Amino acid sequence: MSIAVATPKGLVVPVLRNVECMDFATIERTLVELGDKARDGKLAIEDMEGGTFTISNGGVFGSLMGTPIINPPQSAILGMHGIFDRPVAVNGKVEIHPVMIIALTYDHRLIDGREAVTFLRKVKMAVQDPRTMLMNL
Repeated sequence: MSIAVATPKGLVVPVLRNVECMDFATIERTLVELGDKARDGKLAIEDMEGGTFTISNGGVFGSLMGTPIINPPQSAILGMHGIFDRPVAVNGKVEIHPVMIIALTYDHRLIDGREAVTFLRKVKMAVQDPRTMLMNL
């Protein structure tokens, strides 16, 4: 898994290797280490090779929405944006709720639409109720 990191010299995308074997604490620690290394200009080419999926969080810069572009040869990129109060229809009435737009761009040669949408629904559930991640659901 790769994570987009903004640096003074531009965007870089270091790779978290074997993330499927990490717990949340290890992922967080590795993200911080890679982010620091990226901002300090100390990433090696090897740190950015071999990624298959990227997460980009434009929300930290206040983005409302956008469509991320896949960095070949990766298979997909998940763009997460800022959380803003928006009008939402609830039981036939308009209410103001916090809303975050997420966008998944994926290579249809590798990923079927059904699986992509199923993944997005799981991301939505995890964002709406983070306890589901802790229960490994």
